[in-house]
Amino acid sequence: MKKRVNWWILLAVHTGSLTPLVVMLWDYWRDQLTVNPIQKVTLLTGWYALVLLILSLACTPLNILFGWRWALSLRKWLGLYAFMYAAIHFLIFSGLDYGFDPALIGETIVEKPFVLVGFAAFLILTPLAITSTKGWMRRLGKNWKRLHYGVYLAAVLVIIHFVWLVKADIRRPLLYGAVVALLLAFRLPPVRRWVAKLRR
Repeated sequence: MKKRVNWWILLAVHTGSLTPLVVMLWDYWRDQLTVNPIQKVTLLTGWYALVLLILSLACTPLNILFGWRWALSLRKWLGLYAFMYAAIHFLIFSGLDYGFDPALIGETIVEKPFVLVGFAAFLILTPLAITSTKGWMRRLGKNWKRLHYGVYLAAVLVIIHFVWLVKADIRRPLLYGAVVALLLAFRLPPVRRWVAKLRR
């Protein structure tokens, strides 16, 4: 029974993660991506990347709070889908906006702080996605876990990227930032011990 439940949960994760991409492609095919489709898809892919990254960070707290060990097996897939949308987000920015011109892209990264921190987050997530397989876990040993702690920094940088991008009404990015801060707090040893006492 446990395997069956986990199979359906995993199917839901794959379906839920890929559906936004299918919808975007469908809207593009039907020319329904507003008058500025590039901006629309850029914003959507960035938002999906953030949401999936937050969901991947939520897996450990779910295990800590409720003992849902099956949630830990979802971290990799949610993280990989977050990276997929982040990669599409970056490709749209560098390709459609700047024509893959290294000089223009480098100039924009340097001149615009929100682009700089977003690019930094993407650079951190890239090796995490590459080394997400069991083969890399064996090769890196204890260093694998140290490397993947980088996801915490990436999450913080993504929130900063969101805040600096919005500029005016920052309530929404700050709300996401509060969620990220809460999820990271669950990883602190005192908090984990306190939660463990509550569960007992």
